[in-house]
Amino acid sequence: MHDTSDIAAVKQRLRLRLATARGVEADVSDILCARLLETVESQEGERVACVWPLPGEVDLRPLCGYLHARGREILLPETTPKGTPLVFRQWVPGQPMKEGRFGTLYPDGPVEKPDLILVPLLAFDRRGHRLGYGGGYYDRTLAAFPHALPVGYAASWQEVEAVPTGPHDVPLPMIVTDRETILPAVG
Repeated sequence: MHDTSDIAAVKQRLRLRLATARGVEADVSDILCARLLETVESQEGERVACVWPLPGEVDLRPLCGYLHARGREILLPETTPKGTPLVFRQWVPGQPMKEGRFGTLYPDGPVEKPDLILVPLLAFDRRGHRLGYGGGYYDRTLAAFPHALPVGYAASWQEVEAVPTGPHDVPLPMIVTDRETILPAVG
C-alpha cells in the first residue's frame, strides 16, 4: 500500500508522460462523438454536461450540437476556484463564450444540475479508475452530483494498465473510447 504522497507522485509522473503524447486526431474525436451520442441517447435525463475542448483534447462540440438538436439541454462547466466543484451552465448553439480559468471557455447561461456528466480522461484503466489533470475538479464535482451518471471518455491509446488510486478515488461505471465501451464492475 502506498501512502498519499507516493500516490500523488506516481499520478504526477503518469500525467507528465501522457501530456507529452497529448493530441487527439480529428477522426478519433469524430468516432468518440458518434459513440457518445449513442451512449447518451440510451440514457435517461435531459441535462447533459459536456466539455468545450482545449487544444489537443477530444472535440465534443459536434456532439453538443447533435444533442441540442435532439432536444437535450447541454451544460458546459465553468471552472470555479480551487477546492470547489465545477458549475454547469446552459449552452445553446451560437452563444458567445466567456474565458475561464486555465484557458477554458464556458457560456453565460443559467446554472443547472446535470443528469449525465461526460468526464474527460487523461488516462483510465479497466477497473474504471481515471486520471485527470490534477486539480481534483471532477472528483469534487462527481461527489456534488451523486444522482448524475458519470461517463468517462478518452481515446483508446489513453488506457493504462493501472491508474494509481487513493482511498477517496471512486471508479467510473462507464468509459467510452473510440474502440469500445468499458463497463467496470463498480461497487
